[in-house]
Amino acid sequence: MSSIIFSILSIYIFIVMGYVAKRSFKEKIDDKTITLLNVYFLQVFLTFWGLLIHPVDITLLYAPSLYLFIVLIALILSALFAHRLFKEKKEYSIAMVAAIIGNTGNLGIPLNIAIFGEASIPYTTVVNLVNVFVVYTFGVYYYSRGNFDVKTSLKNIIKLPILWAAVLAILLSTNGYRPNDAVMNMLMMGAYASMTMQLFLFGIYLYGTKIREINRVLISWVLVFKFLLLPLLALSVLYNIELDSMIKGIIFIELLMPLAVANVNLASLYACEPKTVTALVLISSLLFLGIIFLGVKVLPYI
Repeated sequence: MSSIIFSILSIYIFIVMGYVAKRSFKEKIDDKTITLLNVYFLQVFLTFWGLLIHPVDITLLYAPSLYLFIVLIALILSALFAHRLFKEKKEYSIAMVAAIIGNTGNLGIPLNIAIFGEASIPYTTVVNLVNVFVVYTFGVYYYSRGNFDVKTSLKNIIKLPILWAAVLAILLSTNGYRPNDAVMNMLMMGAYASMTMQLFLFGIYLYGTKIREINRVLISWVLVFKFLLLPLLALSVLYNIELDSMIKGIIFIELLMPLAVANVNLASLYACEPKTVTALVLISSLLFLGIIFLGVKVLPYI
């Protein structure tokens, strides 16, 4: 259990640094500039590095297919109820997509290694790949809809270089391309810079965020959906499928991940209440410190 705790807490130092930096320098730190640099440049390196570090094996696609199936069902369920609860466009956008964008990479991969060992890496890698597409398709669309119409929101999906970088990386990997050490070192430098900047940006947005000013219905909806409805949906699907117990466990744990900092990136990029989204990410991350231990106890029963 100690390895699980350290896997979670080890990333928080950069969040604290971002908070302290914003508190110290205030307007001198431009939040939007950091977002643009990260989303349009550094995350391209992160995408290539994440997809090329382990070969993409088509035979592993059953796990991410199940993950995507559960996410799509969750989106449909969300669509049935969210529009009745949230009339304000930005709140509706957040309610639709925030809970399904989990931290399957920075936190999910090391956490699954702590629980299942290194045998989990190929599966967590491809599940994280699917999550990348969820983030930069559904995530971009709904966060864009907070301010833009349908046509513009769809255009915003194809404007982001990350999606095209992912497609290119998959094509290269499935065709046997293996980058040499020099290329991998370059990609790794950009990838770690991107991950650090994401966490740093999260800390920046924490400064000045006032949870008490956020719609309590929105907070309740996102957290209940994330930690109750989505896990129950996952359990109902996984329990009725014949599959290796480790793979089932990996899918379940990945769906249980707290809200990803990518939510903050997109909310900031499209001006869709980034402070609200930051608060939701923070609350879900704090709750996750206790919920993960309940999740681990459920694994034998899936």
